[in-house]
Amino acid sequence: MSESWNGYLRVDGRKGVRNLVLVIYTVECAQFVAHAIGSGEPDVHVVGFAGCYDNAYAIRLMLALGRHPNVGAVLSVGLGCEYTQPARITEAVRKSGRSAENFFIQDVGGTAKSIAQGKEIVRRLREQIDCDTPRVPMTLADLSVGCECGGSDGTSGLAGNPVVGAFFDRLVDAGGTAIFEETVEQIGLKDLIVSRAANPEVAATLAKTYDKAERYCREVRQWSASPGNFAGGLTTIEEKSLGAFAKSGTRPILGVVKVSEAPARPGLWLMDSVPDPHFMQFGYTNPNDSEGLMDLISGGCQIILFVTGRGSVIGSPVSPLIKITGNAQTFRRMAEDMDFDASRVLTGERTIPQAGGELLDLVARTAAGELTKPERLGHREYFITYKHQNTPSLNAGCRA
Repeated sequence: MSESWNGYLRVDGRKGVRNLVLVIYTVECAQFVAHAIGSGEPDVHVVGFAGCYDNAYAIRLMLALGRHPNVGAVLSVGLGCEYTQPARITEAVRKSGRSAENFFIQDVGGTAKSIAQGKEIVRRLREQIDCDTPRVPMTLADLSVGCECGGSDGTSGLAGNPVVGAFFDRLVDAGGTAIFEETVEQIGLKDLIVSRAANPEVAATLAKTYDKAERYCREVRQWSASPGNFAGGLTTIEEKSLGAFAKSGTRPILGVVKVSEAPARPGLWLMDSVPDPHFMQFGYTNPNDSEGLMDLISGGCQIILFVTGRGSVIGSPVSPLIKITGNAQTFRRMAEDMDFDASRVLTGERTIPQAGGELLDLVARTAAGELTKPERLGHREYFITYKHQNTPSLNAGCRA
């Protein structure tokens, strides 16, 4: 597969690998209508926030999704009582050069009328982006790829994550952007993480990010080690941490970004998704795998990698999800859900660099339009929750 393909050029200069209409609902009361609008529409994805009271983290995340490179247009749907206003989302999305519309269900006149109106708006937006979005050449240098792991077992640290690390090295060397997260799954590795910093300033930022994650884990007694992990052969949090960190590869870490913050320039970046200290102290760090994937997508990743030793059936909206397993039994048992078999590293059929090269080829094919297993099955799970994070720093203090 050639490492070049045609993508979708946005007004802000970024390039997408899909050309989607995104429906965003602003309160749980509107989610049924929003999903009905998107039903039966392959290029219409739906996300939303359940809370009636607004939350800065959730709003920033939804705005980032509405202005994502893979999104060409947005329809925002609200009930009419909630704090989060669809018109404000429309205003922000339009400033990015994308088409956007909105309405309140109460104003339209109820469920059936709102679904019909939403379908008509979606049809109009789709026609517009199909006609008006330029197709332009893309290479790996135009790609931002994120990765996290879930349902880990012993093979995740031995094969799945190291293969992603080898791919990340090649992506970064080609001028692309790689983002990894899950600092709460790197407990015990402070010295190792800091040693990968691109410069002393970044080292200090990484140390603070690690310290916040460890402090959070102690306060809430959440150490990201589950019964499924133990059943899969993991014995300690340090063992799981080393496996999780392997996905970062070997290149220098250029800095830390918060949720909904895109890296300032290409290279390898760590995303901090842990809640910041706040007087209310609400919000969990990655309460489930889907929330972590949404965090990475909000950082501008056009494609997401998900490593799972024991198996997973989730997908994601906005950005295609590629599922990787280092467990041969899982790959055979869940063949319809797994995209990439990294277990061949353990049998000696492939070296880690060879498997990383094959994963790069799969990523390039996905960017060129090949559907992933979750896309074919229609999986578009998402989770946007209440959380507190301070306003992103725009990478201040995190530049190499």
